[in-house]
Amino acid sequence: MTSVDELTRQINSVDPAVGLRAVGALRRLAEQVEATSVARAREQGWSWEQIGDALGMSRQSVHAKYRGTP
Repeated sequence: MTSVDELTRQINSVDPAVGLRAVGALRRLAEQVEATSVARAREQGWSWEQIGDALGMSRQSVHAKYRGTP
């Protein structure tokens, strides 16, 4: 796993390939955090509408993305 300091260095690199790899790493991290948070919200009884509102998505979109989550 890449540290925050390492990602910051990569984002600020003059080499576009390094910066773009950092973007990919950040996207993967954001997806992991989102999936974990959605699972926790569902475990705590949140509705798909509440989760969608919190994410700035429609309930239909968030449900379609995470429908396998309890």
